Amino acid sequence: MQLYNLEDKNILKKKLMEEPFKRVTVSFYRYVIIENPHELRDELFKEWHELNAFGRTYLAKEGINAQMSVPEENWDEFVAKVHARPYFKDIPFKIAVEDDGKSFYKLKVKVRNKIVADGLNDGDFDVTNVGKHLTAKEFNEALADPNALVIDMRNHYESEVGHFEGAVCPDADTFREELPKVEEILKGNEDKKVLLYCTGGIRCEKASAYLKHKGIQDVNQLHGGIIDYVRQIKAENLDNKFKGKNFVFDERLGERISDEIISSCHQCGKPCDDHTNCSNDDCHLLFIQCSECAEKFDGACTPKCQEIANLPIEEQRKIRKGKEKPDAHSVYKSRLRPKLNKSISE
Repeated sequence: MQLYNLEDKNILKKKLMEEPFKRVTVSFYRYVIIENPHELRDELFKEWHELNAFGRTYLAKEGINAQMSVPEENWDEFVAKVHARPYFKDIPFKIAVEDDGKSFYKLKVKVRNKIVADGLNDGDFDVTNVGKHLTAKEFNEALADPNALVIDMRNHYESEVGHFEGAVCPDADTFREELPKVEEILKGNEDKKVLLYCTGGIRCEKASAYLKHKGIQDVNQLHGGIIDYVRQIKAENLDNKFKGKNFVFDERLGERISDEIISSCHQCGKPCDDHTNCSNDDCHLLFIQCSECAEKFDGACTPKCQEIANLPIEEQRKIRKGKEKPDAHSVYKSRLRPKLNKSISE
């Protein structure tokens, strides 16, 4: 069998919408030494393809980082097969907060140098010397500590739509870019209790070890990230200290955690926390757009992109041919994205 997908994405999306059964959206990761990630990649693709599972998984010699969508009827078998591998024995699964079963429309399993691009040389420090893992209850209690410094380890477009009360949200486009910014923030604050959080916990694993290497003593991280925090507060009837949406890297682009809308449409300024990708295939800029602006601009980020997106596909290809693609983040910052405060408090 072929070990990758060749079908048109529009056909795949149509098939997904017509599925008569439910799916479970789940994420999981583990830092573990994988001897032959390329061989494991092919094995997992075959195994998951047979279970009709979709999703995006990154493998590296340092471990696995996966976000998957699994048919409910195949869920038990999927869990059993993952846990049956010594690398992933008892690996914890984080079930999506909001799930319509339409998170992924195809299966991707890729081998990379790292499961999260951090720009760090892991040989320079002990990556296993991580911060203290806090439960949701412990994290809530730590948030009340006046000596605590809460840092969001996600990208700006994630924290823009949702974050913990009083969190410092660095203005960074990538995790690689954020780490030195966090290090700078902590200069002069070395004596504070540092509370890190991210979506599912994986970025905090590496960040906490790096910060401890840099001399920060009291480093703590939210165990299981925002996703498991929500599960815990519901199960234990705890106060929810997270405001807004949790951004997710799949077709949903967000899970609602609280009713507050803390961001605004990048085009009209109306309260809104719905991300979209620009309808111009040569742009696909990720930005916040309300329903009125989506209708007005046909899902495009600017009138120019709207004009291009509405051209016949052959005309669009002619425009793109030989044209250097602009940097999406630069466009986002200069034309759409409002200035963000580096410290966002409620």
